[in-house]
Amino acid sequence: MNYWLLTLTFLSVNLDFFFMLLFLLKRYSRGAVILGYVLGVTVLMTLSFAIGKTLALLVPEWTLGVLGVLPLYMALRQDNDSDQPRTQTSAVASVFLTYLSVCAGCNLSIFLPVLAGETLAHFGVTLVYIALLAVAVVLVINLIGRLPQVAAMMKAHGETLMRVCYAAVGLWVFWDSGLISHLLALV
Repeated sequence: MNYWLLTLTFLSVNLDFFFMLLFLLKRYSRGAVILGYVLGVTVLMTLSFAIGKTLALLVPEWTLGVLGVLPLYMALRQDNDSDQPRTQTSAVASVFLTYLSVCAGCNLSIFLPVLAGETLAHFGVTLVYIALLAVAVVLVINLIGRLPQVAAMMKAHGETLMRVCYAAVGLWVFWDSGLISHLLALV
């Protein structure tokens, strides 16, 4: 697994949720936010891995490079999925449900092509890495969330940064899957 790509993918998929974390950390305990966030990330990554493995059984691996169009679509789409209504119950469940409502489509479409070629053992390591990254993100957001300049910058430029990251991930998936080299060999 390319951990630079994995980190970029995680950060780009969750960039809009980082802003939500600022609000969630003001409302709930840090532990509840961490638990709900890690639970949400684990569920969505596991679904992405399972769907990717199923597709890999059905089609040649290089064709999975076509899935790189999903992150590119996410970079170019105009709607904002952070405006979804949220159901509130316990603090952990609230964070979990908020994460699913904000990031489910993004995570599934972005991580599916990235994880499609992974073995189960590599996926386990990837899941642990992402969980640790999620915990680190919550801790960092908790520290910097008190700075008004940070909140203002995320509000002004977060959408653009997220789109650039999605586009970079999509282009990497096209390249890394072998799709481009396969198509060039046909020419």
